[in-house]
Amino acid sequence: MTLKLPGYWCVFDLPNKDKQLAELDARAQHPALWNNPAEAQATMRQLARLRAEVEHWRRAQQRTADALELVGLGDESLRPELEREVDALEQDLRQLEFATLLSGEFDHDNAIFTIFSGAGGTESQDWVAMLLRMYLRWMEDHGYQAEIIDSSPGEEAGLKSVTLTVDGPEAYGYLQAEKGTHRLVRLSPFDSAHRRHTSFASVEVYPQVEDVHEIEINPSEIEIDTYRASSAGGQNVQKNATAIRIRHLPTGLVVTCQNERSLTQNRANALKVLRARLMDIKRQEKEAEIAALKGDRVKAEWGQQIRSYVLHPYQMVKDHRTNYETVRTDDVLNGHLDEFIEAYLRLRVGP
Repeated sequence: MTLKLPGYWCVFDLPNKDKQLAELDARAQHPALWNNPAEAQATMRQLARLRAEVEHWRRAQQRTADALELVGLGDESLRPELEREVDALEQDLRQLEFATLLSGEFDHDNAIFTIFSGAGGTESQDWVAMLLRMYLRWMEDHGYQAEIIDSSPGEEAGLKSVTLTVDGPEAYGYLQAEKGTHRLVRLSPFDSAHRRHTSFASVEVYPQVEDVHEIEINPSEIEIDTYRASSAGGQNVQKNATAIRIRHLPTGLVVTCQNERSLTQNRANALKVLRARLMDIKRQEKEAEIAALKGDRVKAEWGQQIRSYVLHPYQMVKDHRTNYETVRTDDVLNGHLDEFIEAYLRLRVGP
């Protein structure tokens, strides 16, 4: 039995991470840190994240050493247990190595995740519901906590749109790979002639802004309306106006939240989404400025198609950015997305 594990340590660069951890720890202990609460909170979040990463790698390193020691004993009775441990270690270390691809400013943050239907009426609205099921399964498999904070039901089936908060390590870093337009080709269950239809749905992903001072919203620049929450089929419709609609006047952005029974909670969630979208606009403007200085051409088109899911006349899911594809369409629609996400992240960081 061969244990091919030690090479992973250089990927994470533990000595350098230990140095960063010591520097952050010293900064956190400095009495003047809390003179700037926003900077202090950012430092403590960074310290907690890095400490958790280092401890995870140290545990994996110790498990590897223990496994190698048992291999050295040459006791065949331990072989079944060792094989299980090696499989678990290789999977764990692959995920740790995968996480090293996340180096963006917000990659370690929680996410706000929205799916909305494109052209195609009921077909596209049903596609939104299929995508929601797919992503919820992926989130559950990876231990993320997902909460639907707003949804708009379709007229006949599916959803016009749905917005979730996704909490957990690197939620935004992974889910940013899904941002864009998703295309479905299938025989329509809503067409009496059972013809092939093409449907579109778009995914938007934003990092959650933990520091409210980072994106300040002037109360004079927003309009807030309340209304009664709606639901499919008229079930559990709120008698009181608990749903919230916020319009940001300078940008024209409109955010709604209606899935909580509390008006206060819906307002807090709507402001959270608005901050995330304003942060995304700020980020895009910064990237455009850098691209202009470098002489890069900035694409202006919206809704660029990133992936096709073909269920008829053949079975295939293909990502058009990375060219990664698979014929295991059922697996993908059941939330097996890691290969697509990893291919995108590797493409992003380059060779």
